[in-house]
Amino acid sequence: MKYKVLVALSSLLFISMGVQAEEIGSVDTVFKVFGPDHKIVVEAFDDPDVKNVTCYISRAKTGGIKGGLGLAEDTSDAAISCQQVGPVELSEKIKAGKTQGDVVFQKRTSLVFKKLQVVRFYDAKRNTLAYLAYSDKVVEGSPKNALSAVPIMPWK
Repeated sequence: MKYKVLVALSSLLFISMGVQAEEIGSVDTVFKVFGPDHKIVVEAFDDPDVKNVTCYISRAKTGGIKGGLGLAEDTSDAAISCQQVGPVELSEKIKAGKTQGDVVFQKRTSLVFKKLQVVRFYDAKRNTLAYLAYSDKVVEGSPKNALSAVPIMPWK
């Protein structure tokens, strides 16, 4: 039993590290008498390895008593839109294609085993960054995903 608790706590610590998203706003989708309502939350984060690219994620957040206590599992529904917000600066590792499929964002969507992730790919041929958002569990993945592409344009 102690081993399971240690694994759960270390998983929580691992998932909570990394880029933090800033909540931009939310809308209620289902009224709950006890605890917070179910919501769609809109959050923004900056790509930690690419200067001047910001991604916006909308995701479902479960309310109710379990949701209010952080014990509920959120659905795998999410959407993403990434934008160039200034002159983009790619690192040499990205230009060389050595960072394909890097996780640039993670958010825990259940107590232990499920998370929303955003992965970045660089398409050198088209000079574009592609961001894939998907949800996964330790034991199984989810086919639900969303994609956003950012063409790297000269900034005026």
